[in-house]
Amino acid sequence: PTQVGNMGKPNPLQDGNLCSSLFFWWLTPLLRRGYKRRLEEDDMYSVLPEDRSARLGEELQGYWDREVSILGVFTFLEEGTRIVQPVLLGKIISYLEYYDPSDSAAFHEALAYAAGLSVCVLTWAFLHHLYFYHIQRVGMRLRVAVCHMIYRKALCLSNLATRETSTGQIVNLLSNDVNRFDQVTMLLHFLWVGPLQAVAVTALLWMEVGISCLAGMAVLILLLLLQTCIGKLFSSLRSKTAAYTDDRIRTVSEVITGIRTVKMYTWEKSFADLIARLRRKEGSKILRSSYLRGLNLASFFAVSKIMIFVTFITSEVLGNVITASQVFVVVTLFEALRLTGTLHFPMAVEKVSEAVVSIRRVKNFLLLDEVSERNSQLPSDGETIVQLQDFTAFWDKASGIPTLQGLSFTVRPGELLAVVGPVGAGKSSLLSAVLGELPPSQGQVTVCGRIAYVPQQPWLFPGTVRSNILFGKKYEKDRYEKVLKACALEKDLQLLVGGDLTVVGDRGTPLSAGQKARISLARAVYQDADIYLLDDPLICFCFLCICQALHEKITILVTHQLQYLKDKSVELGPKFMKKGTFAEFPKPGVDFEDILLKTNEEAEPSRVPDSPTLRGQPSESSVQPQESPRPSLEDAAPEDQDTETIQVTLSLESRSEGKVDFKAYKDYFTAGAHWNIIIFLILVNIAAQVNKDICFGLRPQLDIYILFVLYFIIIIIVNMYFKRFMSENWLTRWWDLSG
Repeated sequence: PTQVGNMGKPNPLQDGNLCSSLFFWWLTPLLRRGYKRRLEEDDMYSVLPEDRSARLGEELQGYWDREVSILGVFTFLEEGTRIVQPVLLGKIISYLEYYDPSDSAAFHEALAYAAGLSVCVLTWAFLHHLYFYHIQRVGMRLRVAVCHMIYRKALCLSNLATRETSTGQIVNLLSNDVNRFDQVTMLLHFLWVGPLQAVAVTALLWMEVGISCLAGMAVLILLLLLQTCIGKLFSSLRSKTAAYTDDRIRTVSEVITGIRTVKMYTWEKSFADLIARLRRKEGSKILRSSYLRGLNLASFFAVSKIMIFVTFITSEVLGNVITASQVFVVVTLFEALRLTGTLHFPMAVEKVSEAVVSIRRVKNFLLLDEVSERNSQLPSDGETIVQLQDFTAFWDKASGIPTLQGLSFTVRPGELLAVVGPVGAGKSSLLSAVLGELPPSQGQVTVCGRIAYVPQQPWLFPGTVRSNILFGKKYEKDRYEKVLKACALEKDLQLLVGGDLTVVGDRGTPLSAGQKARISLARAVYQDADIYLLDDPLICFCFLCICQALHEKITILVTHQLQYLKDKSVELGPKFMKKGTFAEFPKPGVDFEDILLKTNEEAEPSRVPDSPTLRGQPSESSVQPQESPRPSLEDAAPEDQDTETIQVTLSLESRSEGKVDFKAYKDYFTAGAHWNIIIFLILVNIAAQVNKDICFGLRPQLDIYILFVLYFIIIIIVNMYFKRFMSENWLTRWWDLSG
């Protein structure tokens, strides 16, 4: 069983020695455990303190400037050793080519070259893996930091800003766009290392074969120009793909949210067709990107051979004599350049182009309007107050109709302000104004003190009932029990199998709307805020809570019940605003009771099923047994135990284990095309290799050039085809199989 709140085992990398970090020995216990049995979530190591999102979000810019630059030195040294290897290899071959047994100095020199070559190979292997491990960690930390920034931004978006974005866009940013940072960091340094390596290789080639090397490098320059154009196309396609992805995710989210309505009216086919159309539009852009990606990566297999071919043909035409050592040096240098110049550099261009689009999308989201930051600290006189003076505000200024107009009132500690009025009069907007989410166009809002807000629709996050109530606060038993009593939650907890340690939310115990509302109210009360904003909660137990727990606080209550309006009240209407006590409202010109009667009739169908009636009689769903064997408050965790350390078991999701069935491999390979197509492509690829071998076996004549061109064309077509069908069609096939 999975345990909620388990922080994981201590990470051995945190206290590991130098050898353990360099050679990844700290992973050995985990790998040994995974070899013996199936790995569980509890086997995973805890996240390092420096890798946690809260810290990374604060250190993003300085971290990027410092550590990415240091890792760039690793890349430079790694690629430098790759260039030195061909030079040393050429010296060794030259010694063997002109071998003289009597020349002991040349022998010792050759041994030095061999030792240097061995050191270069070991150094390259060491730096290569160390670099990619740390650079991937950099990308991971950058991704986590950006996710943290997006999450914090989503929490403080203003209501006006929420109209400019959507849940689908936020989900796409967190699940798709941020992944570009993982990919781009691995290849970013090759944008500058690649050209430097090309210059160094050109200089060494000039020393070996002279001006003939320029013909081969000209091929590389043409490739770089082509990849620059492809990079711009990648950027354009990425922007269009992201827009279609936002639309698709938003539509899917809306369908899932209203799935009951969709099923009730049998709209499944219509919405499935709508989502399929959006997927086809998105897939068409992905398909074009796949073609370009295949063309881009095909250069990895073809261009280095073209460069070697063109270089030696040019050297032959110029009448130069080519020795064995020169052949080895030239081929090895071009092979060293191939990985960087024709694989890493093209991929870097592609990933940077896509990352620029993602950065632009993240930047646009982070620049959306926020709720104005309000100072929650009390003034010097220590007085908590909520005051509106001639307040006027618009949700939509273009309409010209103010949401609230000319509103003025003052609420002090110990006072209850009830806000009443018909539907659409602006009651919830008034609370939004106090929260700072509705900016004033005229007037002033003064709020001094910490605010706790209870919305109309209660919400729970996955966790225990207690963790939902504490909401990050420290557990204090006496205070906790008082809150439960004030919010009428004691009998609810007796009905739950685990009491307040019952897991609710996703994969947890389902609760009624009334129980959710009481937990939501208890969460606000436990925060011990100075100001409480209650947006039409269950009225009976809410007033019990106000009388017991909130009698010294400022409370602003949106309600429809007249008998509870003993303190100040504000009546909102489409074209008027009244304030005073309930006894002062029934005056000529305002049929107050008729307004609220209509409001109650409109609100009655949406009343929570298990809420108490106005006479205090419980509904059927809230009747409690006289005796219950279920845990009570006495069974709760001790006072000094925090909810974060309480272990609660959840049922495991189903998952496969053991050997991968052959059918999975078959479905994977046949997802892109039929077996006949795959076999044909394999045969064509083999023919291309045979064609290449024949070319090197023939004497220089026109057939060689024809066969070489044919070979390169086949390689490009095969790579483009596989890239297209093994990406887009593969995803489409698995989507259909899972649908």
